[in-house]
Amino acid sequence: MLDAATKAQLKSYLERATQPIEIVASLDDSKASGELQALLKDIVESSPLVKVTESRDDNHRKPSFSINRPSENHGPRFAGLPMGHEFTSLVLALLQVGGYPPKVEPEVLQQIRELDGDFEFEIYISLTCHNCPDVVQALNLMAVQNPRIRATMIDGGLFQDEVKERQIMAVPTVFLNGTEFGQGRMTLEEILAKIDVSGVEREARKIDAKDPFDVLIVGGGPAGAAAAVYAARKGIRTGVASERFGGQVLDTMGIENFISVKETEGPKFALALEEHVRHYDVDIMNLQRAKALVPGKDMIELQLESGASLKTRSLIISTGARWRNINVPGEHEYKNKGVAYCPHCDGPLFKGKRVAVIGGGNSGVEAAIDLAGIVGHVTLIEYDTQLRADAVLQRKLTSLPNVRVITNAQTTEITGDGQKLNGLTYKDRASSETHNVELEGVFIQIGLVPNTDWLKGTIELSRHGEIIVDERGQTSVPGVFAAGDATTVPFKQIIIAAGDGAKAALGAFDHLIRTSAPA
Repeated sequence: MLDAATKAQLKSYLERATQPIEIVASLDDSKASGELQALLKDIVESSPLVKVTESRDDNHRKPSFSINRPSENHGPRFAGLPMGHEFTSLVLALLQVGGYPPKVEPEVLQQIRELDGDFEFEIYISLTCHNCPDVVQALNLMAVQNPRIRATMIDGGLFQDEVKERQIMAVPTVFLNGTEFGQGRMTLEEILAKIDVSGVEREARKIDAKDPFDVLIVGGGPAGAAAAVYAARKGIRTGVASERFGGQVLDTMGIENFISVKETEGPKFALALEEHVRHYDVDIMNLQRAKALVPGKDMIELQLESGASLKTRSLIISTGARWRNINVPGEHEYKNKGVAYCPHCDGPLFKGKRVAVIGGGNSGVEAAIDLAGIVGHVTLIEYDTQLRADAVLQRKLTSLPNVRVITNAQTTEITGDGQKLNGLTYKDRASSETHNVELEGVFIQIGLVPNTDWLKGTIELSRHGEIIVDERGQTSVPGVFAAGDATTVPFKQIIIAAGDGAKAALGAFDHLIRTSAPA
């Protein structure tokens, strides 16, 4: 099942295990069960601590397997073959069950162990989804730590009847005790916040009691991470309040234009950003959404949605941007029920089906090319009279037999039956004629909108909602700086955001040394 290089790598990882590992496999006579048997054989051969038993008479999904400690039965379960992006989830589950400590703060582990209740999590994934492993790994860790928690990864491509029955049209989709719990990427902290309300309140009280910062950074994407590193290296008290560290990079599949890094994936890049920041004395406060900014002569106050507030002598805003909506009837109603924004994550769920991509820039054309290899047919709809993507991408697109391009078209409605999407309506901008396209999915790729709603009336914004900054990153409010995709900087690129973050930190430091410290 595994090639020689992967087996060697797996063997080296499993040498870190210190306790016996029992794998119980649920099998039938299918081809997938045969492949699972081969995978489990390779795992057994990689470590003397691993033992496998097989069952064909239980009530579990087939093929599937659980990973347990001896005499326990609550360990993580994988329904399907955890290959592709999920191979890392498999390795981590084996190591954690085998006694290798997870890289999680002790207080978080204690919070998991003290959760009161029985939690049965089911995580529907696709093996090409780069957001899914974060959710699988978080819930697997919880299952290892707490015997009242169970977590099952389910390959939606293999268990398609379940996907259809539960009307799952986006991954990851998580069910808790039979009821939909959430969709999309979720960190361990985010999951805990949803099921442990008292933990959120404790964290808010702890944040409220913090001493003032010299530099406080709002946002943990490339701009925020760079600002934190540059500020911390100046030896001043630095904090980062971030809704999710990594920002939109977490939703980016391939990165091939960050100089000195030939190619990487967004989640890996985001992890590297956080590891770099944590190398310094930086107070990282995750899952914190900014609510309001209160300027002051000596101190600036940042109010958070949790009810807590932070004080700082200078502030750097790097809240980034989010996917732009087309704002037509049906978009909100059918989000994750056919309307999607990540072709890499959700594309496999539309295998053999008809989909549309809205947007003719690089993102839209790249999405159409990717989807054409998976789905039955792609219709690309562009508002302009011509595509705006790079010529090389357009040539590739037009060479594909199952792609139709419609330009000079305005999407006016996304339609459905109340449960799931079934098409869209567009207007020909030249003739004003209305046309309907029958579809099972719509991928929206029309750019970004800055996350600055919470700043309106406080800081000068452009007509597009971007923070207006000068050459030092200074905003219209003294002591408040900004960097990255939330600003008026014209090119929204990771490397530019990182450079702007460094510049804003240097600007903030220069402001501090020229401003008298408060009494």
